[in-house]
Amino acid sequence: MNKLAQKFTPDIGHKDASFLYHNNTTKASISIKNVSWSLPRNGQPILHKMSFDLLPGKVLGVVGPNGAGKSTLLRLLYRYHAPTSGTIEIDGINIWKMTARATACKIAAVLQEQPTDFALTVREIVALGRTPYRIGFGGSCGEYDMFIVEAALRRLDLNHFSERSLGTLSGGERQRVMVARALAQEPSILVLDEPTNHLDIRHQLEILEMIRDLPLTIITSLHDINMAADVCDEVAMLKEGHLLGFGMPDTVFSAEAISGTFQVDASYERLSSSDKSLLIFNLQT
Repeated sequence: MNKLAQKFTPDIGHKDASFLYHNNTTKASISIKNVSWSLPRNGQPILHKMSFDLLPGKVLGVVGPNGAGKSTLLRLLYRYHAPTSGTIEIDGINIWKMTARATACKIAAVLQEQPTDFALTVREIVALGRTPYRIGFGGSCGEYDMFIVEAALRRLDLNHFSERSLGTLSGGERQRVMVARALAQEPSILVLDEPTNHLDIRHQLEILEMIRDLPLTIITSLHDINMAADVCDEVAMLKEGHLLGFGMPDTVFSAEAISGTFQVDASYERLSSSDKSLLIFNLQT
């Protein structure tokens, strides 16, 4: 048993995703300092300079219309793109000063589009989340690695088709597999690009509940403004590559700001059944 396993002996039947983490110190802070990104081939700016800080364990929702730069910002956060200017720091360390392996042990990403041609089983895909912890090229999974894989499969309710090929699954099922792979990675930061895309209502609610409950720092892009307001501690609203607002949802999501950002007529309506305010939208006339 390795040192991590000695710290952590979870109940494999437990449904709460937090059992994948040996303690609550896995949360990490993120600092975005004057970050921008332009297309390398012609210098066209896609993200203009922006700065914000996210405390450990907080959930950040990134919202904005299509083409606002949401996915580009997420790619910078999980080190797919290097920023054209500025720095991205995890717990005060520039991610581009870290090794790729060290970064992979800190950050896991679940992308919006999933491959369909993998000749791997669901279990094998989830086991890829353990890759940063293996010793040497092509290192095999140990007993603790497989324990974590089983835990992730159970949490996402994937056991009953764990031996099926990824290509035989629906889009929503593939999304759940990729979330399980990310959890098996035991990251400090989880980046999710439209995690509820393709999911039915039940699994959307399960993913949102998991986001709220995980002892991680989470950054997720969302199209649904009401969903973002409900699940996120803070939100970043983008338009045309500019950061228009950052802060708590009830501050950033004013009806006026939403109307201007999305080119709709937005207003709040209070629901008598739950006594909650809900944004409603109409096309501008």
